[in-house]
Amino acid sequence: MRFEAAEFVRSYGTAQQLAPSTAPEIAFAGRSNVGKSSLLNRLCGRKSLARVSSKPGKTVCINFFRLEPIFLVDLPGYGYARVSHSEKARWSELMEHYFNSGRDLRLAVQLIDMRHAPSRDDETMLAFYRDRGIPFAAALTKSDKLNKTDYQTMLARLTEQLAPYGPQAVIPFSAASGAGVPELRRVIERAAE
Repeated sequence: MRFEAAEFVRSYGTAQQLAPSTAPEIAFAGRSNVGKSSLLNRLCGRKSLARVSSKPGKTVCINFFRLEPIFLVDLPGYGYARVSHSEKARWSELMEHYFNSGRDLRLAVQLIDMRHAPSRDDETMLAFYRDRGIPFAAALTKSDKLNKTDYQTMLARLTEQLAPYGPQAVIPFSAASGAGVPELRRVIERAAE
């Protein structure tokens, strides 16, 4: 799989716009400001495949990227307080429709900031994957921001906290250094087979 060949295809802002599934999909989910766009860019070896913003809550649509023979799907970030209730409701409806529309979802990549315990919203997503039988991998973002001792402590703690949800992999990831890229690529390639 040539990750560098990934290309943006389309954004969908409402459930009604969302096109039917035509190929296997790998979905990326996480809180606003957890680094989804940065992860996608590093994963694909591209600087601006996905738009990165310094302000959280900027991914407001479901974005599809073609990576033969699959789609990478960037879901809207959740948990950001500074948006209207109507905007949160639209995001929620969009995500619900995505997961309930019979898509060929092979894997969800759940992003969690490695510096913190999973939020309540993260735990809701993790329980959703477990209860629906959706295979997922946890990408622990911002791993480069921890010193060696904190890195080991948080990796052990998060691995233990995530275990009841049944992740296929728990991968410390850094968009800055590229740590975790080969491991995450392997998990995605296995899921796409």
